[in-house]
Amino acid sequence: MTENVVVLGAGYAGAGAIKTLQSELGGNARLTWIADVDYHLVLHESHRVIRDPDVRSDITFPVEDIADPSTQFIQAEVAGLDTDERVVELADEEDVEYDYVLVGLGTKTAYYGIPGLEEHSLTLKCLDDALEINEAVTAASKEATRGDPAQVVIGGAGLSGIQTAGEIAEFRDNNRAPIEIHLVEALEEIFPGNDPEIQQALRDLLEEAGVQIHTDDPITEANDEAIEFDEGDPLEYDVLVWTGGITGRDALDDAEVEKEHNRVHADATFQTSDERVFAIGDSAIIDQGDQPAPPTAQAAWQAAELVGENIARAIEGRPLKTWEYENKGTVVSVGDKAVAHEIKPAFGVSLPVDTFGGFAAQNLKKMIAARWIADITSLNAARKSWSSL
Repeated sequence: MTENVVVLGAGYAGAGAIKTLQSELGGNARLTWIADVDYHLVLHESHRVIRDPDVRSDITFPVEDIADPSTQFIQAEVAGLDTDERVVELADEEDVEYDYVLVGLGTKTAYYGIPGLEEHSLTLKCLDDALEINEAVTAASKEATRGDPAQVVIGGAGLSGIQTAGEIAEFRDNNRAPIEIHLVEALEEIFPGNDPEIQQALRDLLEEAGVQIHTDDPITEANDEAIEFDEGDPLEYDVLVWTGGITGRDALDDAEVEKEHNRVHADATFQTSDERVFAIGDSAIIDQGDQPAPPTAQAAWQAAELVGENIARAIEGRPLKTWEYENKGTVVSVGDKAVAHEIKPAFGVSLPVDTFGGFAAQNLKKMIAARWIADITSLNAARKSWSSL
């Protein structure tokens, strides 16, 4: 009997899994891909759209460039997952039955119960979000003057917050716009949880770009004019962007699988508490021993390489392979500049420093994105996108 395999989501996890499943399953299963958009977005480059909306054509790729003709694609919002009936519930389409389902829906923004924050802030979770930030910053700058510049506040100084601040600084400089930029972090240092060397390197680039950094004082409330802090004075804003955290999708509210904040627990084979449900990417908490795999593009790419084989093995009744996350280093952009840290040596050649910037870091970031684009589409598509990365 031909099995029905369904993949949910068009992010790194979903798109990468489709590529591996198409090669692993062959004609042994029917493959269905469900996502709420008909393209794959290179999400870790979406901040580029804040500076220049035209970049979107170089970081979005239609599903037909990724899916084989034999793969059925359904553009629809996933509304629920019924594991008893083995059905994916869709908002405006007929439900889809499955024998095996791979959850790669990504996450949504977490607001941690801070009053007013969700109502008054923009986020950066998709292409439309990046376009909305661009529109808001453009409008605010047009109403501002040199004597009364627009105040743009970014809450959360993790990867997304830092890169957002850097792009708004480039927008300001390219358009000679009267804008002041504030990056706010509740913890003591930006890029929390990372090595002090890369934290300082990023701080240096942000301050060089004229970004004002506020740390060690959590936001307690937001209204339509200002954010309040636990200790410091309120900070008025014209545009507020929140990048402070993630939580699982509402579609998984009633799914009968083990989960935490709607992120699905999976073991190192990507199998969940339901043997017919697999999960990877940000929507999953994947067991890696002491700590789960990080919710990063790098982890999703690596997981996608194996999950297709494991689903094929599950169908055939063979033992599943165990995945081990390998941290290959970190590269973060601040506008056109970048910082690289603890990059895994290539071809046995060790790097002379742990942290570096300049031309090497800038081009390394481009190469990482270009390689992903080439893997899921074509080398020609990666070449075309190079200048926008």
